Parts: sequence; C-alpha cells; structure tokens
Amino acid sequence: MIRVIVADDEPLIRAGIKLILTSADDIEVVAEAANGREAVELARRHRADVALLDIRMPVMDGLTALGELGRAVPGTRALILTTFGERDNVLRALRQGGAGFLLKDSAPSELIGAVRAAAAGDAYLSPAATRHVVDSLAGGAAATRAEEARQRVAVLGDREREVLALLGEGLSNADAGRRLHMSEATVKTYVSRILAKLACDNRVQAALLARDAGLGS
Repeated sequence: MIRVIVADDEPLIRAGIKLILTSADDIEVVAEAANGREAVELARRHRADVALLDIRMPVMDGLTALGELGRAVPGTRALILTTFGERDNVLRALRQGGAGFLLKDSAPSELIGAVRAAAAGDAYLSPAATRHVVDSLAGGAAATRAEEARQRVAVLGDREREVLALLGEGLSNADAGRRLHMSEATVKTYVSRILAKLACDNRVQAALLARDAGLGS
C-alpha cells in the first residue's frame, strides 16, 4: 500500500482528496494535516510514502514544509497542490526538490496517477500545470534559455532525446515505455543516464529543460 499524508487547511478539500485516493486499492491515507508543521510531524510518525501539500497553509506553508520534509523524512516524496495563481511558488517548489505538482481542479484519475508516480520515484508533471509553468518562464530571456537548453541536450543520443521529450510531457517510466515500446526498467536506465549527462538533480528539472529545448508536445 502507498501511505499518504494529505495536508490542506480546508477540511472539505482534505475530505475530497481522501475520498478520491481511498477509492484506489493500492493507496491508504494514513493521516491528515491542517498545516505544514503537522504534515512534517505526521510524515515522520507514519513514515509516509507521499505527502500531498497545499502551498498556502497557516503555521507553516507547503513550501517550508517541503524543505523540512527533505531534511526530516527524506523517504517521503512531496507533491504540491496549486492553483493557476501561484506559478512562482510552483517554480520554487520544483527547485526545492518537490516530486511534482498538480492543479487542485485536476481529474480524480490524475490525482491517483500523480501519487502512484511519486511513490514509484517518478516526478509527476500535470500537463496543464506544466504548460502554465512554461508560460510563466516566457519573456525576454526565453530565446537565451532555449539556446542554452538546445546546447545542453545536444550531448544526448537520439533515443535519449526521445525519452527526454516524454519526460517533458510528464509521462511516467511505464507510460514512456509503452509509447517507445520499451520495458519500464529500460526507460529507468535511460532516465538515469539522461540526468547524469544533463547534470539535472531530478526528473522535473530535466522535463523543464526538455520544454525549453522544444522537445515534446
């Protein structure tokens, strides 16, 4: 079972998320938190696999909790819940090592898929939220970023570029394997090699680099 902590200061939101997650046979919501401090304490107590963190919470916000989780419970993967009005916070979360992010109005199947991806060690990038972040990066430096990204990905082989493009679309290892007719283990090997070649700390950084380089849909 995937053990999950749900952290949001609105009880109705927590209840809705819990209802969706517990409809999956392989997910168990082991605790709920009304703020980031509670989320960190509960994740430590229950050794949760995944923590769903709202960004805006009292006492300790989701971004601060994300950093605390990384230090106190490194085995717990954090997914950030966001809205369209919080693009800067999303970028900060990715830089701090979040396992991904999704919008609060995401479909139930997307929420379940995100939790499964995070528990499996993958990063989850909501397609809508990914486009939102990419849009937020647009501006005067866009051309420079694109050129730098193209230069960085030039070190990759053709197959590695194909895998990177699918990371840019937010696909999991399993989904990428099906698309490319590879085993999940083979895709995982490619991803590790890509991260090393691009000097990326995680899949999220590689996915954003892929988007900057114009790879993927």
